[in-house]
Amino acid sequence: MTDQKKILMIVAQENFRDEEFFEPKEVFEKNGAKVTVASNTTKKAKGILGGEVKPDLSISDVNIDEYDAISITGGGGSRQYLWDNKELQDIVRKAKDQGKVVAAICISPVVLANAGVLEGKKSTVFKNDETVRILKERGAKHKDKGVISDGKIVTGRDPKSAKEYGKAVLKAIN
Repeated sequence: MTDQKKILMIVAQENFRDEEFFEPKEVFEKNGAKVTVASNTTKKAKGILGGEVKPDLSISDVNIDEYDAISITGGGGSRQYLWDNKELQDIVRKAKDQGKVVAAICISPVVLANAGVLEGKKSTVFKNDETVRILKERGAKHKDKGVISDGKIVTGRDPKSAKEYGKAVLKAIN
C-alpha cells in the first residue's frame, strides 16, 4: 500500500485562474502527490491566460473517499460554474466531515462558505464587496492575508499566493 497523497483539484470549465491551478499542482506533484482534476465536464477547461487542462472526471463522478484533499481553483469562472454547484458543495461537506483537507483560492472560498464549512473559521478570499460579504454572511472570520490555514481548511487570496497556498495544502495533509 502506498502512502502517496491524493489531491482532487477542481477547475471551472472556463476562465479559471491559470496560476492558481498550475502553480499549486506543480507544488503537489513535486512533493509526490497524485493530482486528479475534475470540472463540470471532462471537456478541455480553459484558463483566463490561455492555459488548458483536460479534466480526468466530472464533478458528478467524484468519490471524495478516494482523496486526501480537495483544492478548488479560483478565477472568474468559479462564480459562473462552481459557487452554486450543489454537487460540489456536497463533496466539500463530505470531505470536511471525513477530516480531509478542504482548500480553495481566490474567489473559490465562496464555494466553501456556500457549503457551510467556513462557519467560525479564519479564512481569506480575493477581496471584493461580494466575496467578503458572502463569507461573513456564512459565518467565516475573514482576514485579508495571502494564505490562511485553520485546521484542515486552507484558503488563498490571489495568484500571488498560489505557490504558498500549494505548500499550505500539503502541510495540512501531513
